[in-house]
Amino acid sequence: MEQARVVSDAILAASADAVVASDSEGIIRIWNPGAERIFGYAASEAVGKSLDIITPERLRKRHWDGYRRAMATGESRYGEGALLSVPAIRKDGQQISVEFTLVPLKDEQCAMTGVVAVMRDVTVRFSELKALRERLAKASEERAGTA
Repeated sequence: MEQARVVSDAILAASADAVVASDSEGIIRIWNPGAERIFGYAASEAVGKSLDIITPERLRKRHWDGYRRAMATGESRYGEGALLSVPAIRKDGQQISVEFTLVPLKDEQCAMTGVVAVMRDVTVRFSELKALRERLAKASEERAGTA
């Protein structure tokens, strides 16, 4: 059991990926160094705050509808291990793209008590793919126009 604790502490202390745990009300309870690096908030600024600090305003209703449904039913439309891609917002207001997986937190009766999200900033990759798709679409249009 001690080895498991060492491993979990090492994962939480890592700064490559954000590890964010929130309770059933969507209040941040764990915010690791990776979350600090990606989102720009120190743990002391984020812990105790709503997930709204990283959720773009235009997506909050959809986010909270899904979050509350998952807390009430114990189920998410995103299966365990599913890789999700969404926009997020940094402390400085910059929008970024993140990919993440969710781990449900449940009590002894299997009721949802919160979630842990493991997130990675994929803004650069997302931008590169978008530019590549645009270039491909433009090349296809040009080729169709010469045919």
